[in-house]
Amino acid sequence: MDIPTEVPLINIQRKFGGNIGEFAGWLTSMDYGNPFKEHLMTRSNVTIFDVSHMGRYIIRGKKVFEFLQRVVSKDLSNVKPNFMSGPVLLLNEKGGIKDDIMLYNVNEELWLAVVNAPNIKKDLEWLVELRSRFGFTKSDVDIEDVTLKTVLLAIQGPKSKELMECLGVDVGGLKILEFMRDVDVLGSKAFLISRSGWTGEEVRSYGFEIWCSPDLGAKIFTKAIELGARPAGLIARDTLRLEMGYLLIGVDMDENTNPIEARYWLPLSLSKDYCIGCKEVIEAYRKGVKRIRIGLKLKKGVRTIPRHGDKIIVDGVEVGRVTSGAFSPYLKRSIAMGYVLVNYAYIGFKVKVRIRGKEYDAKITDFPFI
Repeated sequence: MDIPTEVPLINIQRKFGGNIGEFAGWLTSMDYGNPFKEHLMTRSNVTIFDVSHMGRYIIRGKKVFEFLQRVVSKDLSNVKPNFMSGPVLLLNEKGGIKDDIMLYNVNEELWLAVVNAPNIKKDLEWLVELRSRFGFTKSDVDIEDVTLKTVLLAIQGPKSKELMECLGVDVGGLKILEFMRDVDVLGSKAFLISRSGWTGEEVRSYGFEIWCSPDLGAKIFTKAIELGARPAGLIARDTLRLEMGYLLIGVDMDENTNPIEARYWLPLSLSKDYCIGCKEVIEAYRKGVKRIRIGLKLKKGVRTIPRHGDKIIVDGVEVGRVTSGAFSPYLKRSIAMGYVLVNYAYIGFKVKVRIRGKEYDAKITDFPFI
């Protein structure tokens, strides 16, 4: 059994009351005493997350752009320098989702990537395999995993802009998914600061991510809390992303999931047919799919939470399965997402969800939930 790896700032997390648990081979904070309040603070004020369990690569070389165009699902020619791609997909040969990742365009020969925690090693191996398969050399495309050398912090919430300014960073001109490099913060240089996140706050108001050294990360985390930010852990992060309808790799999608049935349109360029798995995705779009991802709301007052694998029932017949669920602190009700057969995927229609042998009324809804 592999021993989990501690995130670089684990002692800082513990200092501020982090309840440490294991996620995807990492030891990090699940919460800081009250994930419910951490969630609501993100929606109403400002929180800081240590998301250093996410993988970070530096991709260099004279053919990096050409290589990435061959391996991801989105046309990167529309991604301007100093902007992130938004999510893009690494697909398998059948059009299944290996991972959704974020790419950062520094210039044509230098890109950065953030990948999901369970796939840090697998994604790197896949990219190295494809580099060889497509005839690129290491000098054409060099991929360096810098996950353990750096930290990634997410400052999220409607008051995150004010907090960044109190840290001495002028972020007023940053557009969504735009980033700055080599930024002065608390007397040191942060490698990168972007207007982005995974809670929905970067869309609804403001949210920022800081990629920096562990030493600077410890200073920023500490100072942010001194300035009024609440530390938040992975439990709140999960309920926040679910409210927005964001998918979690390995839970809501995997290598057997086609992006068309997942309704994961954002990472796709359907005019692009030359990347791994792209033709298969286009074919699924043209021919249609048998199942589709939907949202579910249970009645207010029902505190029971749908879990992965729970059955979705219509007239006593199973028509789908839940992939993830939670109690939404913002909506004060249980919500979930899952997949149903397409002929039952009517927004507003009522279904039942079978949870631990008991059936609960639910309504099919669209995303985001809030």
